[in-house]
Amino acid sequence: MPRRRPNEAWLLAIPALLFLIAPFIALVFATPWAHFSLDRGDWSAIGVSLGYGACAMLLVIALGTPFAWWLARTHFPARWVADAIVLLPLLSPPLALGIVLETLYGPYGAAGAPLARLGLLLTNSAPAFVLALTYGALPFFVVLARAAFEGVSPEYEALARTLGKSQPTIFFTVTLPLARVGLGAALAIAWVRALGEFGICLIVAYFPMGIPVRIWVNLQDVGLGAVFPLLWVFYLVALPLPLWLGLRAQRRGIA
Repeated sequence: MPRRRPNEAWLLAIPALLFLIAPFIALVFATPWAHFSLDRGDWSAIGVSLGYGACAMLLVIALGTPFAWWLARTHFPARWVADAIVLLPLLSPPLALGIVLETLYGPYGAAGAPLARLGLLLTNSAPAFVLALTYGALPFFVVLARAAFEGVSPEYEALARTLGKSQPTIFFTVTLPLARVGLGAALAIAWVRALGEFGICLIVAYFPMGIPVRIWVNLQDVGLGAVFPLLWVFYLVALPLPLWLGLRAQRRGIA
């Protein structure tokens, strides 16, 4: 069977590439570069998203890494329940997730009410913002991190066990280094997902205002032209990490 020449293969990709890139090309021409500026509220939203987003990533790593490893290495009949719990937030509209979180962590929720009496508010507060970003990003991290761990052959861990290594030592010295590229990709996707979280924040953490909610407010109050500067900033802070990891993977012959 004759092989397609590389030039012919590119023709198959052009329609999808054009479909995906065309809106961004339009954005370049629509942006009023001569009047490109950010006001104080925009800068505040950038600081909120970056600062609390970093806090959310620490929680995502702490919660998601052992959970993803457990999913990759544990096999039992009821594991589909854990898989379903991970997939449920992925398949739910973000706005619905915000409502779900509000029912639990809101001022009248089962967890929110007693925490509020202790002085910890999980709506319209910094902890609420971190909670929203963590909940929105964690399932994405877990799915990709699980795939990264599944890509590490258990034989390496078994070999380390024969050398008398403990399970924690094996995890940190064998499993994590071998899965680092996939885990980096999982973190990059979780980072972008957290920075772009809108639906959950709209319900649970409208304040402090992050980049997505600020973009929506600018659009409602001023109009489309007011959102372009902050939109470009969002891409500027969201995309470098996944792009850098992709280039690293390509250099290693993985991508």
